[in-house]
Amino acid sequence: MQARYTVLERLGGGGQAEVFRGVSETLQGFKKSVAIKRVLPNLTTNNQFVAMFLDEARLSLFLQHANIVQVFDISKADDGTYFLVMEFVDGCDLKVLMTHQQATNTVDVGLTLYIMIEAAKGLHYAHTLEHPQTGKPLGIVHRDVSPPNIMMSKNGEVKVVDFGLAKADSQVEITEKGIVKGKFSYLSPEAAWGQPVDARTDVFALGIITWEMLTGRRLFYADDPHKTIELVRAARVPSISAINPKVDGELDAMVRKALAREPDQRTPSAADFADDLANHLFARELKVTSRNVINAVKSVRTAKKPSTTGQSLINALIADEVAKMTSIVENPASEPLKPGELVDTTDWASELLDK
Repeated sequence: MQARYTVLERLGGGGQAEVFRGVSETLQGFKKSVAIKRVLPNLTTNNQFVAMFLDEARLSLFLQHANIVQVFDISKADDGTYFLVMEFVDGCDLKVLMTHQQATNTVDVGLTLYIMIEAAKGLHYAHTLEHPQTGKPLGIVHRDVSPPNIMMSKNGEVKVVDFGLAKADSQVEITEKGIVKGKFSYLSPEAAWGQPVDARTDVFALGIITWEMLTGRRLFYADDPHKTIELVRAARVPSISAINPKVDGELDAMVRKALAREPDQRTPSAADFADDLANHLFARELKVTSRNVINAVKSVRTAKKPSTTGQSLINALIADEVAKMTSIVENPASEPLKPGELVDTTDWASELLDK
């Protein structure tokens, strides 16, 4: 059944897209909170970027896991602007939490491990996802695991978002100037060299985030992107225990294994990394549950100043555009859907997964 989308507020954005909070309403009156990711208008003429954006959307439609933000629809406005309609996570991203922890000089070892375990669950699911008909592994790698792409809800959920660079059985692409796509500080060495990547490149990114949360510092960061990439390629990892005495040598070794420069020496999978961290929690009798995430999100929200600004002009304009959106997921005959008509995506899905 078709849905109509109403934009409520702008949540944020970057150099490629912006995200809005909105409401999806069907013709039957059913309403659902959603997040709407919109490609910036100036990029709609960039065929390569649009193709990458649509790859994200189409691939994400097949990812259904408790620890992955679900994508509901791909839409296109009358002016050619593309939208991704997905699950709205009412909470904050990990970058916000890490910034809050740094500002308050707090490091919570148990919470850090719990969040990483939950994120690893979602990534392992994506890594091991199989073709629904042939059973053949799809070889999905996220390739952009970073703090802004790990969301935490006020209900204690942890979800990985934004598979914008994810590819099935492919490798990291290099731009014209030789810069690797993705957030430089969270690349793996093999990705920084432009070599083929697999699930272990996402494990390396989880290792970086874990190291940073346990130390309150950045691991691979320089003012110049080229220098940052050189730091990633060298993959020299200082001891966590030397920086934070609360972290024992065993946990330090677990994180350093995930950060091994050579993939063959690295923690083999996201599931193995999650098991290592879970074993550490149990061995140290550290009780951590979703309630800890709830409290962390609440503390971040309490610290943030409430916004008093109303809907901006740009929000109003976007709302007008979103109202004209039509789903790209069409029926086989490519005819507009009738009220109450369901979409048969069997052939469409097979075609996408065969790419």
